[in-house]
Amino acid sequence: MTTPAITATPHILVVEDDREISALVARYLRGNECRVSLAADGREMDRLLAESRIDLVVLDLMLPGEDGLSLCRRLRSASAIPILMLTAKSEEIDRIIGLETGADDYLAKPFNPRELLARIRAILRRGAGAEKPEAEEARRLHFHGWTLDTGLRQVLSPEGARIAITGAEFDLLHALCLRPGRVLSRDQLLDLTQGRSAGPFERSIDVLVSRIRQKIERDARSPEIIRTIRSGGYLFAPEVTRS
Repeated sequence: MTTPAITATPHILVVEDDREISALVARYLRGNECRVSLAADGREMDRLLAESRIDLVVLDLMLPGEDGLSLCRRLRSASAIPILMLTAKSEEIDRIIGLETGADDYLAKPFNPRELLARIRAILRRGAGAEKPEAEEARRLHFHGWTLDTGLRQVLSPEGARIAITGAEFDLLHALCLRPGRVLSRDQLLDLTQGRSAGPFERSIDVLVSRIRQKIERDARSPEIIRTIRSGGYLFAPEVTRS
């Protein structure tokens, strides 16, 4: 399963077993130039993903049968399709778990449909590359044997293999690559990658860094590429070249 191209009328799959909430969300999104499909559980989600091109999945955490975290993990293992997780709880640990599982963003219930739409649009803009960090001058950035292709939005290993990476992970790695040798705080990284729609949840940056390290570091427990600066933030250590 691959990430679909973003269309002018994005197709949103809402996986939610509460009919009242799903109907409200569908009505609001359709009134704002979105196509919407609804699924009440993982089985319906799988069927719709197989039958249609989906641009983004809005995934509830609490579902009958296979829960949202399991579905998110399974989706992420097969695809980089954007995932916005809905949770009935606002505790930080629930949001962290959702992000660690592979979600691109989260929204706690009860929520304003307008905020849901804003977050969906922000994720899709990032995925389409419409919002790019400053001073981008080259399509390919090379570091420590790795290659980040900003045109195709993909990351290649030193052996030339394409690695699975989410939109949020790509944006953060891109922001770091453009600023090697600089200590960047979590606030700065939130602004560079997610803008003000991110809210105050700084720990999302820590979760994304951890996920990226698992993919590009030789030893994620002793990172050489993305270093943690105590009381400062993160520093991208290797030299970056462009082509």
